[in-house]
Amino acid sequence: MNNKVLPAEVWHSLRDEHHAKVLPWITPRLERRSRHESHPVDDFLFEYYPISTNKLLNWHPGFGLSLSADESEFEDFPSGSYEFSENKIQIRREWLAKNQEAAIGLITFLSETQQRPIRSGCFGLHEWAMVLGTQDVRHEKWKLRLSQDQIRATIDEVGLRCTHFDAFRFFTPIAAPLNPLQLTPVDRNEVEQPGCLHANMDLYKHTQRFAPMVGSDLVRKAFALAKDIRNVDMQTAPYDLADLGVTPIQVETQIGRDEFARLQVGFAERSQILRSELLDVLKTAYVSQEIKA
Repeated sequence: MNNKVLPAEVWHSLRDEHHAKVLPWITPRLERRSRHESHPVDDFLFEYYPISTNKLLNWHPGFGLSLSADESEFEDFPSGSYEFSENKIQIRREWLAKNQEAAIGLITFLSETQQRPIRSGCFGLHEWAMVLGTQDVRHEKWKLRLSQDQIRATIDEVGLRCTHFDAFRFFTPIAAPLNPLQLTPVDRNEVEQPGCLHANMDLYKHTQRFAPMVGSDLVRKAFALAKDIRNVDMQTAPYDLADLGVTPIQVETQIGRDEFARLQVGFAERSQILRSELLDVLKTAYVSQEIKA
């Protein structure tokens, strides 16, 4: 594995730039935790997956790059995925080999997802399906902006069209049978499609899973996309989040559905670019046989 070696002054600058870009995302989360507060929009990416703020703060150069360094600087890098040798910090070959099977599986999954047509007709009603017919809602601190009758009427009028199991599994017992696809974990490989908000947020999970390989530039892009999607996800939700400054996208109306579909297509286009970049890195490391178990 031939690596390009980055001089200390170069990678120090890249690391510091990364920290400066992610701290505005991390700091509010840490401040809320110190006050024992939570935020249903901004805390989601740190809780649902879950991926800590420290993992986002960690800087990774990416596959094919080594760092000219002193041994003391190695302490800032996870020893399970990096090694220090001959005054260089680099990814452990053992780590790459250990993750080969998972990476090949992800290549297949992402490639098949990317090739499917964008479906933009769900209108974000997965959050509606998670509260239909129950008072036991996921965000119990926030009241609903619509009555149960209004929620049911909208679902009946528009229909549920969820293609993402990790959203479907939270549907209420009343809502689940209304979805044409009765999804199971196995269905991820068969129906995941690039228009799905949650499938596109999951790109952040995938980049973090292979962060030493994909590098922090790609991790940041994935986080920024996921953050933007989560904002729209909760604008579309039936919760009243006005106190948080969240303006609802009223998908119970045609105007709201048109706005959501436009945003959804934009996210899908961004995600396809990001998906391609992630695939390129994984294929460079594994499909080209750079790494062998």
